[in-house]
Amino acid sequence: MANGRVVQTADRTIGSRRLAALLPADVLARPGYRALADAVRTLILDGRIALHVRLPSERELAEAVGASRATVTGAYDLLRESGYVRSRRGSGTWTELPDGHRPVGAHALLGAGGYSADGDPGVDLAIAAMGAPEDGLAAAFAWAAPRLPRLARDPGYHPFGLPDLRSAVADRFTRRGLPTRPEQILVTAGAQQAFSLVVSLLCRPGDRVVTENPTYANALDALRHARLRTGSIAVSDAGWDLEIAESTLRQTVPRLAYVIPDFHNPTGALMPPEQRLRLLAATRATGTWLVVDETIADIALDVPAPAPLASLAPRGGADHVITIGSLSKTHWGGLRVGWIRASAKMITELTAVRVSADMTGSVLDQLVALPLLDDMDRDLPARLAQLRSRREALVRALQRYTPEWSWQVPPGGLSLWVDLGESVSSALSERAAAAGVHIGRGARFGVDPGTFEHRLRIPYTLPADRLDEGVRRLASAFHDGVPLPSAVERPHWVA
Repeated sequence: MANGRVVQTADRTIGSRRLAALLPADVLARPGYRALADAVRTLILDGRIALHVRLPSERELAEAVGASRATVTGAYDLLRESGYVRSRRGSGTWTELPDGHRPVGAHALLGAGGYSADGDPGVDLAIAAMGAPEDGLAAAFAWAAPRLPRLARDPGYHPFGLPDLRSAVADRFTRRGLPTRPEQILVTAGAQQAFSLVVSLLCRPGDRVVTENPTYANALDALRHARLRTGSIAVSDAGWDLEIAESTLRQTVPRLAYVIPDFHNPTGALMPPEQRLRLLAATRATGTWLVVDETIADIALDVPAPAPLASLAPRGGADHVITIGSLSKTHWGGLRVGWIRASAKMITELTAVRVSADMTGSVLDQLVALPLLDDMDRDLPARLAQLRSRREALVRALQRYTPEWSWQVPPGGLSLWVDLGESVSSALSERAAAAGVHIGRGARFGVDPGTFEHRLRIPYTLPADRLDEGVRRLASAFHDGVPLPSAVERPHWVA
């Protein structure tokens, strides 16, 4: 550190060709330097360009994107003025965030936190998760309280997780059709930590990985942070294209493949059994670790909850499958309890990585999770019924305010993947934010820059009145401020 500022190192640099590849193809089709500055700013906010990374020189970037140096100079000047980069003579230009700004992912995690121009509180449509079931959570804490003193007699370090919780998670896998022993379970601080641990153990910078496209935005952030080369398997409203997936796996031979086969985030699609078998066979043939995210697997609204993907493999044919899950979607994101299911040897190796990061998880959270997990089959139906009702409320609101948009109602999951009919997702999300609505724009879920600009992910996890208000504000922003009917003017709707 020099003069109170962090001295950057040479490995925190993004080359001109890499930056040019991240920029939208039509960035220079719009008015020059402002469009370029907007594109770079979006990449910084999305996490596609990390903070405190040195950007290429003006001359290098101008050559890479085929622009004049004056255009790049103007863009860099605008980014400096707005606080998204800083420059020092002899040191270069480095990315940063203006005071009071957060990356898009942080906005999602921290809630709306915004207000419209008249001070009205915002509507958070960025987070696809429900609040906690108050009665169930209170009962779980009441159950845990008298048991905590016994556990408090030891130092409290359980790097593999509480033994009773490991057994409970293993038993649930077994009941769902995948025989599992406690030593095959590592308890983590949520599914995101689980995925980050797997990536940290199995991958090195520059390794090839494959994900679905679109996919869970925070998983993409983890892969970018690990500096991995990402290929994609397309997921459309019709589901997965397994022929392309098998071809991609054969051609790229990736180190790891990450999939969400159960009520896929964000599309809500459910992978059929025959495709699961083909995916298992294809990843095994290429020696690819298959990471299956089951975080949403229990949110089955119109069909039975699917069995674990690994349970479909012939005996001994799923040793390359790593399954992750958590209580964040079924119960509460504030309860940081997730897990990894893998071979006992893999669990031991993952635990060694985990210890180097945070030693152990919260004993209290894990103790509270025990009764919640044991009672899940009894308590979950009421949560699912609530979600069905909220899904219907979101569909009604969309039909009323934005009939020109289109969507498919998924058989499970927590959100609709809405087609806007035109590529305005990023601009719409910014206008909506000014009206106090935070929303997951399509590009956040795309592997490649500039994709899914015609899409929004809209969760149906809020109460019906908040969903209606959020969609009303979204529609007003979409129609460029044209007033829409207020709540008191709405006619009675029949489902």
